[in-house]
Amino acid sequence: MSETEIAKSPYRGNLKCGFDQIDPIFDDCMEEASALLSEQGVEDYLAGASLICSIGRGVEPVLSYLEEMPTIADHLGEEVLNVVSQMVWKISRTINGKAIPMFLQTLPPVTRRLGDISALEKYFDLIFSMMETTSVSIHGHHATIPSPSASDLLAKMPYLIGQLSLSGLKNWIEYGIRFYNNHPERQRDFFTLQSADSLAIMQRERHGTLFYDHERQLSLYMQALWNDDPQLVPYSLGFDELRKPQPYFDSLGLRIPDVYDDINNVKGIDRYRATLAHMAAHQRWTRPIIADNYSPFQRLAVEFIEDARVEYLAIQQYPGLRQLFIKLHPRPVEGACDPEIQSCLRHRLAMLSLALLDPDHGYSDTDLLEFVDRFQQAMNEGESSTKEIAGIGLSYVARTRIQSDQLANVFFDNTEIDYRDDNRHMWTFIEEGDEEESFEERRSQQVEEEPEGLPPRHYPEWDYNSQSYRPDWVSVYEALHPSSKASDIDALLDKHAAVLKRMKRILELLKPQNTVRIRYQEEGSELDLDVAIRSLIDLKSGSQPDPRINMSHRHDGRDIAVMLLLDLSESTNDIPEGANQSILELCKESVSLLSWSIDQLGDKFAIAGFHSNTRHDVRYHHIKGFSEQWDDEVKGRIAGLKAAYSTRMGAAMRHAAHYLSAQKADKKLLLILTDGEPADIDVDDERLLIEDTHKAVQELDQDGIFSYCITLDPHADDYVSNIFGNQHLVIDNINKLPEKLPALFASLTK
Repeated sequence: MSETEIAKSPYRGNLKCGFDQIDPIFDDCMEEASALLSEQGVEDYLAGASLICSIGRGVEPVLSYLEEMPTIADHLGEEVLNVVSQMVWKISRTINGKAIPMFLQTLPPVTRRLGDISALEKYFDLIFSMMETTSVSIHGHHATIPSPSASDLLAKMPYLIGQLSLSGLKNWIEYGIRFYNNHPERQRDFFTLQSADSLAIMQRERHGTLFYDHERQLSLYMQALWNDDPQLVPYSLGFDELRKPQPYFDSLGLRIPDVYDDINNVKGIDRYRATLAHMAAHQRWTRPIIADNYSPFQRLAVEFIEDARVEYLAIQQYPGLRQLFIKLHPRPVEGACDPEIQSCLRHRLAMLSLALLDPDHGYSDTDLLEFVDRFQQAMNEGESSTKEIAGIGLSYVARTRIQSDQLANVFFDNTEIDYRDDNRHMWTFIEEGDEEESFEERRSQQVEEEPEGLPPRHYPEWDYNSQSYRPDWVSVYEALHPSSKASDIDALLDKHAAVLKRMKRILELLKPQNTVRIRYQEEGSELDLDVAIRSLIDLKSGSQPDPRINMSHRHDGRDIAVMLLLDLSESTNDIPEGANQSILELCKESVSLLSWSIDQLGDKFAIAGFHSNTRHDVRYHHIKGFSEQWDDEVKGRIAGLKAAYSTRMGAAMRHAAHYLSAQKADKKLLLILTDGEPADIDVDDERLLIEDTHKAVQELDQDGIFSYCITLDPHADDYVSNIFGNQHLVIDNINKLPEKLPALFASLTK
């Protein structure tokens, strides 16, 4: 390759490797790497290739790394680039360096099968340990020759990893090392699957249902039943000696075992289905609660009762799950735990868990039966949130608590419910600064730091023709709305000074007059004498005093969260007949007056706007977050409002409800201000988006959110009642909008 040709490859100088065989494929490799990896990933990719080139094993390992690693990194994450290059370097420092080409050649099928970087690291440890162990000679002296079977084992690895779980592979390799380490030829026969012993042991380890053989089937199961397509990440049960791992889920996916055996006449594939159904139920119905004020025993009880709650809800949707859960749930024997010498709390909770699941549990304990009835009553009456149902678990622990529950000797027989996850998603912990920085503030900061915008949030859309949801049909992109001059909004408020004066008198009547004392505060408006005296006594007596000696006050009687959702479609740029301003300009005035009014009352409120350009591009603009003050920054965003495209209202309402439902308030109100019916350019059936918006109204109502539409369309009577029922107002004289909107809000929230 000439100097001119090398100059055409801007990355070639970053690869510290002089083999000419690299040059013909380098550009193609870099094209793939640039498409799949980040800038840092490309840098790590070239650094890894340079490291492998420096080990002195020829060009073959470098070519394998360059050709295969972009795809592997795209599948497992870019950190795998360093993990693989360091593993190659580690092997090269031993006498087994000749196995490196085969190690890299077989890496793609291995990574596709394992699917997780932590599992891959366990695989690397297993291979390296095998190389080191089989490099010891018959007489116990350190070997001067490499492992006789390392390359043979790696050559068979694509087949082996398809037949065995990672723990099964570990057991098979350890058997070969244990019995044939002193016989090199027989060792090679074992690891090349030439000996009968090797095939027999492999067949023995091929027990159970392998996740890798059923990954697509399980993914389709999640899509079909739970309308979800999560990343399924397997883990091995054969490497954790101290604590058996449990399924769990986080933002990266659902973690499940790589193999399940058949138990209790339940096939392994059905055990996978039960585990995934349980976790899907948690994802759908569990909401995190603060853990700081709960003891470990209380948290254990809340987890058991929440597991039962989500399974109850899942069974209501899919009744066939009941028998599957019952078959997999252990059946604790009543009276099996001796409270004189053992902690029986876990045993009692496991009995309660089974009794909540199985009507034919057969237990006779009166406390247990009472709490089963309380649970059933709470579920039937609709008191089924995570926080509400937790009270039953706490009450059960308090009622049945005995001194021996504190004993270190815990009774575990028939109490481990292995198809359930570890419930780490249930708990949130208060950390320093959480009170001062809300989610909206962090999201605003993130939007400012990432001008490309946040990844889309997907929502279903209702198809009235099939009477079903189209899952993940609409993509909603959100961003902070650009600002303009805040002084423009101040001028609008001055323009309507007379209206504001009248509104102020009305708002004074709506303000709560009573105050409630909030005790046990570390900081507050005045000293709580009772607590202060008690803390002083504790201090004098040498005990730890309670620092919460202050109290504060809050108004009682008004706890409302309001979201104002603005239609920013292209039609709002029109100037209606009889008006001297566009609809958008009148909306700016109206929103300014309404925001001023809500700010006077002290209610929590947010403002957002939306427009759409097909289902693939619904834009949701944050104008004011719940945590933000009514200040010049918010006024500037209102002044900068711009309109474009169409009105896909149902998706915008669902996304607004996503934020509104997170607010802690007794009443939640979603106000929609629009000038026309729901429509978009990719929808020919006019009724489709009307029906979807009506469905969104029903969904919000079920979530305790009251939606109300203010429409400026004089022809809205033809469709608005079909969407919102009686929860709407048609404003015929659009010039009256700035006066009517604040008055309407006062009427809705009085």
